[in-house]
Amino acid sequence: MLFRMPLEALVLLIPALLFALSFHEFAHAWMANRLGDSTAARMGRLSLNPFDHLDPMGTIMILFVGFGWAKPVPVNASNLRHPRPDMMKIAFAGPASNLLLSFLAGLAIRFLNGSSIFSDTIFIFLLYFAHINTALAVFNMLPIPPLDGSQIFSGIMIRRNPELVMKMQQYGPQVLFGLILIGVLTNVSILWMIMGPFVNFFMSIFAGIAL
Repeated sequence: MLFRMPLEALVLLIPALLFALSFHEFAHAWMANRLGDSTAARMGRLSLNPFDHLDPMGTIMILFVGFGWAKPVPVNASNLRHPRPDMMKIAFAGPASNLLLSFLAGLAIRFLNGSSIFSDTIFIFLLYFAHINTALAVFNMLPIPPLDGSQIFSGIMIRRNPELVMKMQQYGPQVLFGLILIGVLTNVSILWMIMGPFVNFFMSIFAGIAL
């Protein structure tokens, strides 16, 4: 929970988190625009300005619960040339963009560490930045609605098992909220048990450090 963190950590963590969320939503909007749907662009979402993307309730959840969300990027599938695969590409663009940012931060940690310009503050910021982006990518790839992974999962499974897809769409948000609530009430995060190994794997590859 961010509000319990020391002020010094928050000063570094909040800008990293805001940029990670904004870049994630920008990537969705950019991919949708590239594939033929300019809905998000016309609504001002093809932007890196955090105020264009932040959701008030999602931001409060991040501060007090540790999980939250930004405003979903609107997409009109009827404008896409190939709706089903294009929607999957748009969904994947968000997590992929966060992995890209994590990779770049990891490179900086690996190759600038020990140099005269690499202060402790810069090191900690880049470490936070890499970890936040990795966690955001892994979290959003979970196949639980309304996360991006559910859009990819649905696109793959809709023809093979449409009933499963319908049930996931119907009950997924409640399942996700329940998993988050269990973590808050018990301090035993089932979500982190699932995510943690993947986050540590990417952090080890990108930055050579696993938190």
